[in-house]
Amino acid sequence: MRFPFYIAKRYLLSKSDNNAINYITIIAAIGVIVGSAALFIVLSGFAGLKEFSLQFSSIVDPDLKATASIGKTFTLSENDLEKLNDAKGIAYFSKVIEERVIIEYDQKNILANIKGVDSNFPRVNTTDSIVKLGSWMAKDVDQIVAGWAIAQDLSFGVLDYGKTVQLYVPKPGKGQISSIKGAFNSVRVVNVGIFDINEELNKKYVFANLETAQALLNYNNNQISAIEFKLSDDANEEIVTEAIQDILNDSVIIKNREQQNDALYKMLNTEYLAVYLIFTLVLIIALFNVIGSIVMMILDKKKNIKTLYNLGATNNSIRNIFFYQGSLMTIIGGLIGLALGWIIIWLQKTFALVMITPIHPYPVSIKLINVVIVAITISVLGILASKIASSRVSKSLIQAS
Repeated sequence: MRFPFYIAKRYLLSKSDNNAINYITIIAAIGVIVGSAALFIVLSGFAGLKEFSLQFSSIVDPDLKATASIGKTFTLSENDLEKLNDAKGIAYFSKVIEERVIIEYDQKNILANIKGVDSNFPRVNTTDSIVKLGSWMAKDVDQIVAGWAIAQDLSFGVLDYGKTVQLYVPKPGKGQISSIKGAFNSVRVVNVGIFDINEELNKKYVFANLETAQALLNYNNNQISAIEFKLSDDANEEIVTEAIQDILNDSVIIKNREQQNDALYKMLNTEYLAVYLIFTLVLIIALFNVIGSIVMMILDKKKNIKTLYNLGATNNSIRNIFFYQGSLMTIIGGLIGLALGWIIIWLQKTFALVMITPIHPYPVSIKLINVVIVAITISVLGILASKIASSRVSKSLIQAS
């Protein structure tokens, strides 16, 4: 192995007498460097976009969420509450009611989701960071915190006691409706805050106290839609999930943050795979230059090959010379490309060279897994390309020299 590797290093670093071959080799090396840098930059950019997309779900989605396995609601007994309070690994939990409602203000109305929450909700989710105007709700009063888009569409602000907001939900039951007013439950509330998370959630939710939601929907005191959990820092998610399932039995389905957003995660993972495959194809095309470069080098070194053969070098060892040359070219080029890509991503993170909006830089993230993926991809493809190119060395080629 030492002899072919030594010759391969000499061929890689030395110039050929034929300038055309030198240019082809330089172009092949540049192609590998640019291809590996581009793959790393794209994967890092996509990782940044993934984090940017998921940061909103991390704000509003709890570590664990228990929802009814059958129907919309389930019953939480006092015994269950005591067991949940004593369960290890649970830092806080909040009872939640969620339902579609009609919001009316000043003869304008809109459909949205009411999310009734108890006093523990700000401990489970970071409400301080999302309320941009006003404040969070006080306990045991009919108040709401509305999304920015809802407040804008209905043209209401905060703490307007002169014009209260009206919430409506259809009454359950059968038979004909005698009057529109008699067909709906309603409650008057005051908007005390406006939250801003993202466009979708801003027009979807209004938060209310749990008691307000229960009164509006005619729910019992122990009837809820879900329980949201915040885990302790040292908690094991699987163990806590099993403990909660044992307490609440089969009446609930427990999901972690990823399972709560399974469609989003599947979409992001599919896009990541698609981007990787597309740029790997670009890299494969670039590596055709490496194959061409090695083949041209073989033809240029035919006399040297014959000399080595006459000195006792085997056909296999001569093949290995060009195999190692191509492998070294791609691996070194790949490492240079990775370093170049890392510098570009670092510059973007530090100086915000590219903006996604006038105030937000394009998100990027340097992850070790992306470095490993690019290194393995370029190494495997480079070794394969070198193997294909070195197979051109044959006994008939040597004897024809």
